[in-house]
Amino acid sequence: MSAATADAGWRPSAGFEALRLRARLNASVRAFFAERGATEVETPVLSRAGNTDPNIASFALEFSGRTDGAPRTRWLRTSPEFPLKRLLAAGFGDCYELGRVFRDGEAGGRHNPEFTMLEWYRLGWDHRRLIGETAALVRAALALVGREASLREVAYRDLYRERLGLDPFTADEAQLRAALGDVVIDPDGLNRDDWLDLLMTHRLQPQFGRDEMLAVRDYPASQCALARVREDGDGFAVAERFELYLGSLELANGYHELADAAEQGARFDRDRGVRAARRRVAAARRGLAGGARVRFSRLRRRRPGHGSVADGDARYRAHRRRAGVRLHARLTAVNAAPAWIGRVGVFRCKFTVRG
Repeated sequence: MSAATADAGWRPSAGFEALRLRARLNASVRAFFAERGATEVETPVLSRAGNTDPNIASFALEFSGRTDGAPRTRWLRTSPEFPLKRLLAAGFGDCYELGRVFRDGEAGGRHNPEFTMLEWYRLGWDHRRLIGETAALVRAALALVGREASLREVAYRDLYRERLGLDPFTADEAQLRAALGDVVIDPDGLNRDDWLDLLMTHRLQPQFGRDEMLAVRDYPASQCALARVREDGDGFAVAERFELYLGSLELANGYHELADAAEQGARFDRDRGVRAARRRVAAARRGLAGGARVRFSRLRRRRPGHGSVADGDARYRAHRRRAGVRLHARLTAVNAAPAWIGRVGVFRCKFTVRG
């Protein structure tokens, strides 16, 4: 190693301009919510349980201190969702958190294992209203660098029919694969939702206008995660969630949160089943017998010369769900229920400052 290389090894990877811009962005976010009556809170980073979502991996560590019989394994949070919901269930009201979260196995130009997430909750709102607030927050961030963007809403089904000429709710897997054209993907282990995601990331997102925010809402019920499901006007079950894109970059993911404790428990169980099945497949591929599974750094990338999430902070990252990417502005509505899973008319929005 040369002396010059050794000397450069201690220097921060973040550029000073990026750090100052990030500080201005954080201040802008806090001012945004202060004006709108949402209270900033801090919730625990360590938890006794990990995330059940099969598309999100949690970091685990061993605690060496006194446990009073509790397991020593602890988990770094993948979002502040559940502690914030507990506050809501206790009657705290509109709140948000801007803090670090951690996701294992994610690294690259749009991914880092540690990043900053903004998550907020609103009482008495619907997801359409929250789309407007999410867009207002993005506009406030863009104003810091002299940019503007218009907003357009479109239903998920309409987007695929208009841009690809197929119905994502009725097309079979062969039609979805054919719509990818010359994009070659190994089909092993992919399901129908994976092919829909690939169409979004490879065929649709690259066509989105650079200076337009596109809010895609009412996703297939199979992609509901923790969102409520309702029937649309044509008799199809749709998930009340949205994703917000700025150009080709996914900035936000919003949910009208499920308020049915029994159904949410069933979805958790389903997630655990998927995780277990994936472990069995992984074991089989290794030859083992049997088998017992608004993200702000991305917003900065909309500036010329910022080509990577790591540019300015090596730990920034933008989340990918299956084949897609997103800067979580995640919406949740929780309704009155005995369990803390829900409370009347609360809507959550997560905006992930990936990085």
